[in-house]
Amino acid sequence: MSGIKARATRASRTPAPPLPLFESLDRTHRQVMEMLGQLTKLVEQLDATGIDEPARQLATEIYQFFDDTARAHHVAEEELVFPGLLASDDAELVQHVQRLQQDHGWLEEDWLELGSHVRAVGEGQGWYDIDVLRSAVPVFTELYREHIALEETIVYPASRRRQA
Repeated sequence: MSGIKARATRASRTPAPPLPLFESLDRTHRQVMEMLGQLTKLVEQLDATGIDEPARQLATEIYQFFDDTARAHHVAEEELVFPGLLASDDAELVQHVQRLQQDHGWLEEDWLELGSHVRAVGEGQGWYDIDVLRSAVPVFTELYREHIALEETIVYPASRRRQA
């Protein structure tokens, strides 16, 4: 047996509260920006070396993030942030929120095309199309950047004010 002794049973305790909504959403935005950079890095790496183990690992990480975390983030916004703002008397604010909803659809559409190629790289499948990645990644990146900027400068502050 190793030198590790069995740990005494710990007393149960109440779980820690979840992060407040906007802290969680802001954290995910930072992660999105990081993953967009990693996505660009992946395309550069595939151009230079093709599929190798580092590319596979990076593609798997990117795919899991956008397929799970980013999608869940959009659902949270649609359910927790947007409804109150859509009921606002501020027509300009409502228009911004509607644009963000449209962006969610476009981001999903873009990811469906892009994600299949990223997943293929992660699985070591050679059928991915580097030209699709080269053309789609900048479009996906720019849309996400504009989307996050609108949320963080106008929509989230308005939602925070309404919830205060």
